[in-house]
Amino acid sequence: MSATRPFTIACIQDGVLPDRTATVDATVARIRDAHDKGAQVIVLKELFDAPYFCKKLDQARFGLAEPVDGPTIARMRALAAELAVVLIVPFYERQAPGLYRNSAAVIDADGTLLGLYRKMHIPHDPLFEEKYYFAPGESAAVAQPAGCPGPARQAGGFMVWETRYAAIGVLICWDQWYPEAARITALLGADVLVYPTAIGWHPAEKATFGDAQVSAWRTAQRAHAIANGVFVAAPNRAGFEAEAGTDGIEFFGHSFVSDPFGRLIADAGTEPTTLIATCDPALIEDTRRNWPFLRDRRVDAYRPILERWLA
Repeated sequence: MSATRPFTIACIQDGVLPDRTATVDATVARIRDAHDKGAQVIVLKELFDAPYFCKKLDQARFGLAEPVDGPTIARMRALAAELAVVLIVPFYERQAPGLYRNSAAVIDADGTLLGLYRKMHIPHDPLFEEKYYFAPGESAAVAQPAGCPGPARQAGGFMVWETRYAAIGVLICWDQWYPEAARITALLGADVLVYPTAIGWHPAEKATFGDAQVSAWRTAQRAHAIANGVFVAAPNRAGFEAEAGTDGIEFFGHSFVSDPFGRLIADAGTEPTTLIATCDPALIEDTRRNWPFLRDRRVDAYRPILERWLA
């Protein structure tokens, strides 16, 4: 069931501190500040409590993973209940010995852990060696942690969560380049697609490709908002993170919230900040009436999209 009243969403754009405890403490302070500014749904960046560790292959970095019943998510659940806010908390999940995921915990405003979305699309690029660290989310028979209600609706590994304030579709970073993921999640009834992200520049490429990369990142996600008639919220990491033997990564921020018409209703530069935006579900209805893309889909003609290549 979609939201009927406006809801206020916050995207926290920040970096990390050298120590995990200090990073989580700083994030808690930002969540409290967002709540004080009226946020009801608060979304953190991808892998919020750790440096972006996928810049090289290092078995020791598997030790950064935590189970969903570990101290970090427990602290976030208590905070959500205290403030009566919905939290989307991306973290490095240790599901079982040797099985690790890039996950997001969905915590309702009473502190209930509704469950986990696990990143479906896993990249492999220089300094983004994610296939080494993460198993992808399952497309069927999705396992949720014991005792969790799980998503309200799911299909093919994509999920929508009914929270106190809104129906939220959670996707993570590399998922944002795939219109299929956005479409399925929107068809499941999401009011807003949230994309926790860690994307940045290779410093040696910034002068040549930097502006184009930011523009492409934003344009792809704004297109999802337009094509599906939903709100989109994308909090990105900010700040430079070094890696020995490389030039490191400069995470470029530029977080934003888009309305169903693709208009930016909140956007950031490269510095740490918290974006606050109010989303009115009535605009979803109005946009879809005027641009009835869902009505005019030719679902009988789309079987070829299931093939890897058609030429």
